[in-house]
Amino acid sequence: MEINATAAVIAIFFSFVIGVVFGGMALLLSRGFIANRQIRLAQKKAARIQAEAKHQAKDIINESRGEVERVKASTDSEYRERRTELQRQENRLSQKESNLERKLGEAEQRERQLTSKEKEAEQIQEKLVEIKESQLKKLELVADMTSEEAKQSLLDRMEAEMQAESARRLREWDAKIREEADEKAREILSQVIQRNASEVVSETTVSVVPLPSDEMKGRLIGREGRNIRALEQATGVDLIIDDTPEAVTLSSFDAVRREVARRSLEKLIADGRIHPARIEEVVAKAKEEVEAAINSAGEQAAYQVGVHGLRPELIRILGRLKYRTSYGQNVLVHSIEVANLASLIATELGANVATAKRAGLLHDIGKAVDHEVEGTHAVIGANLVKQWDKSKEVLQGVSEHHLETSDTSLWGFIVSAADAISSARPGARRESLESYLKRLKELEEIANSFKGVEKAYAIQAGREVRILVKPEDIDDLGSMRLARDIVKKIEEGLAYPGQIKVTVLRETRAVDYAR
Repeated sequence: MEINATAAVIAIFFSFVIGVVFGGMALLLSRGFIANRQIRLAQKKAARIQAEAKHQAKDIINESRGEVERVKASTDSEYRERRTELQRQENRLSQKESNLERKLGEAEQRERQLTSKEKEAEQIQEKLVEIKESQLKKLELVADMTSEEAKQSLLDRMEAEMQAESARRLREWDAKIREEADEKAREILSQVIQRNASEVVSETTVSVVPLPSDEMKGRLIGREGRNIRALEQATGVDLIIDDTPEAVTLSSFDAVRREVARRSLEKLIADGRIHPARIEEVVAKAKEEVEAAINSAGEQAAYQVGVHGLRPELIRILGRLKYRTSYGQNVLVHSIEVANLASLIATELGANVATAKRAGLLHDIGKAVDHEVEGTHAVIGANLVKQWDKSKEVLQGVSEHHLETSDTSLWGFIVSAADAISSARPGARRESLESYLKRLKELEEIANSFKGVEKAYAIQAGREVRILVKPEDIDDLGSMRLARDIVKKIEEGLAYPGQIKVTVLRETRAVDYAR
């Protein structure tokens, strides 16, 4: 029993042990199966992950390849551009280098030329010094004067020139002071000129008488020329009968005689009776008519000016000025004009207007008899006025109107100014007109002779020249120099009264068009 029990216990123990062993083995097998399954799942997951990684790697590689290709293309383009730019720069540098080498060669050549020229100049200078010394010695021998003595002589000459220049400048300052002092006078004269209306009257020394036919010429000559001799003897006028059709010419320096002959000839031609006795009778009547016309002209001039109380002798002599001319200007018309101008000047100065008119009207009365009496017309006129007009002021105005006396009064200056205005205006006198036109022409020619001058105009009766210059040739400083040079040339080569203003105009225009 005990053995069975032990055997049972042992059997139970062995069964337990076997169960434990088999259970452990089953457990191990189950765990191995589980582990194998997990390993397979892990392997599958790893394979999937590896496939995904390979796919992503392929995508990344493709993208990287595209990016690399783009970067490579961009890099290649930039490389080509930079290489092209570097090539251009190299070309420019090589060109500049060649230019520099060429200029360096030219500079070296010029330097060599300058060096040779400097040597030549030094040699020439040495020769000049030698020539100068030899010439100086020859001059000393010829002039019998040392260089120090010549230098002293030159200094003395320069001192004399400086003194002359100082005197010239003093005269300029004196003229300037006088000009400033006379400013009021010029203003007065300008107002007087503007207020006066003038005419241009020209007379000649011949008169032409028309004939009804050329047959009248033979009748005027007469048998063996007795009619023409009688007419010339009675009138003191040369009768010129030439080839001029239906006209004869009367020539005489005395306009009164010429007027008598003209009237006589017209009466004889109208009457038709032409013989010596008839000629003497007609000439006598013509003389009476001319004397009456002279008196009428004198009275009319005095009335026109407003001068009253003149003696008949003065009126008759004044009327003779109707037939007197001076440089082509009628003296009676000139006297009336001077009287009006003198009255205007006297009004501005506050002087006696009636006295100024009287002196102006009578200032040239000596010209009526200057061919009969010796002396200047101012002295002759003063003597005439002194006989029949006791006014001291009028006598001063007549005698001093050419400023020939040592002392000049107010009336002399008034009449002188009026006389100058009337006779010096352009067109008043024939010679004055010619010299005036000549001066204007020379003035414009002087201005146009300078380089850069486009146009030049003489204006204000030749008292100003206005010059238009080319702006591309002359700048502002050049305009100032041009004005100074023209002034200098005018002063050296042109005779003119008063002063001439030189105005240089430089105008720059910019023109464009909006389209």
